[in-house]
Amino acid sequence: MTQGGPGDFEIIRDPLWDNIRLDRPALLALDTPTVQRLRYVRQVGHAFLVYPGATHTRFEHALGAYHLTRRALAALEERGELAPAADEDRLAVRMAALLHDVGHYPFSHALEEAGFPSHERLGIAKLSRGELGDRLVEIGGAGFAGVVGRLIGGTSDSPLQGLISGSLDLDKIDYLSRDARMCGVPYGTVDVDRLLSSLTLVESVPGRFEVGVQEKGVSALESLLFSKYQMYRNVYWHHAVRSATCMFKRAVRGAIARGDITVEAIADATDDGLMELLIGRDPEGLAAAIRARRLYKRALDVPATDVPDDAQAWVAEDPGLLERVEDSVAARVGLGHGELLLDFPARSSMLGVDLPLRTRNGTIERLTDAGRAGQLGLPRVADELYRSARRLRVFVARTPDRSLDGLLELLTWPADEVARRLADEVSLV
Repeated sequence: MTQGGPGDFEIIRDPLWDNIRLDRPALLALDTPTVQRLRYVRQVGHAFLVYPGATHTRFEHALGAYHLTRRALAALEERGELAPAADEDRLAVRMAALLHDVGHYPFSHALEEAGFPSHERLGIAKLSRGELGDRLVEIGGAGFAGVVGRLIGGTSDSPLQGLISGSLDLDKIDYLSRDARMCGVPYGTVDVDRLLSSLTLVESVPGRFEVGVQEKGVSALESLLFSKYQMYRNVYWHHAVRSATCMFKRAVRGAIARGDITVEAIADATDDGLMELLIGRDPEGLAAAIRARRLYKRALDVPATDVPDDAQAWVAEDPGLLERVEDSVAARVGLGHGELLLDFPARSSMLGVDLPLRTRNGTIERLTDAGRAGQLGLPRVADELYRSARRLRVFVARTPDRSLDGLLELLTWPADEVARRLADEVSLV
C-alpha cells in the first residue's frame, strides 16, 4: 500500500485495475474483522479445482467494485449529472460497493442453492453489528448502516441504486472481468471504459432519477450480457465445478442435520475453516473427497433443451425434497446414501435487462427483456441462450447397477406428488 496524507487515503495495487485508491471511510470499514474475513472466501467457489488460477477472493472483488463505483461517480460528475444525488447518496454507494459481499458464505453461492438465507440479507444484518457497525456510525451517523443496507438489498430510492443492483451494476462488471482474468479464459471480456463513459442519470418519471445508459453504450452492454452467458456456460456451470458444488452442499446439509455446526457459524466461517470442520466430522467422506479432487462422475448429462418443458421448480428450489429424491433413486440403482446427486442449476434472470436508455436525440426509452428494435437484440434470444447454458446432470460416486430411465419424467411431477410417492415408498424411476 502507498499512503498519502495523514490517514486520508491509501493506494492498493490490483492485478485487474492496477491502482485502487481507498479514501478514509473505505479504510475505516476495510480494517474490520467482518471485511477482512473476505480475504479467505474464494470468489468463484470450487472453480479452482478446474481453473487453478481461480483462487481470488471476495476481498479483491469488493475492492474492484468499490474502484469501479468511484470511476462511475467521477464520470457522472464530469458530465454534470450528479446533482440529483445528495452527498450521503454518493458516500453510501461507495460503501455499498465495498461492503456488498460481507454476508457471503464460504464457497460462493453454493449454500444459497442449499436453502440458506441470501447473502445480501446476512450482509445487511452485519452492517449494524460489531466493529463494522461502529465504523459505519463514525463514517455517516446513526442511520448510515440502513442507507447502505437498502442499496445492497436493492430497495433504496437513491438515484444511484443501479450502480449496486441492476442490469448495469458495477459488481457484475468486476466479477466477470476478474473471474475471466483469474481463470485464464477469454469469455468475460467487457468493454469497461465504454460502459462507464456511457452511464447516465435519467429522470425516468418526474422527480425520480435512476442509472441508465446512453445509446452509444448499447453494444458494450450487449457484450456484458453475452460475457455473463459465456462465463456461466464455460466456468460457473462447468461439470466438474458443479460436481464439487453438489458434493459440498450435501456435506454441509449433513453436518447441520447431525448438529455438527449451525447456519450462524457457517455464515461467519471461511472456506478453509469450514472444510477442516467438515473433513473431521463427515462420515460419508464427501469433504475429504473434494479436498483430494475425487469428484463424482457424470452418469447423466443432458442439455436443458432435452429436459421436458414442464420440469418442476422443486429440482432447483427445494433442496430438502431433492435430497430425499436423490437417496431414493440411489437405492433403486444400487448406490448408497449420498452417492447420487442431481443437478439442474437455475439462474432465470441471467440475461435480464431493465434500465432507461438515453437516445442520441435526447429522448428516453426503456431497455427491457424485449430488447429494442435495431439496438439490443440479445435479450430477445435470452431464453434460448439460458437454456443452452443449463444442463441436467446426475453425479455418482461409482457406476450404478441400473439405468436412470424415467428420471426426466420424474422431474415433471409436482412436488406434492413426489413427496407422496416417497412417503409411500413407491419407486421414482
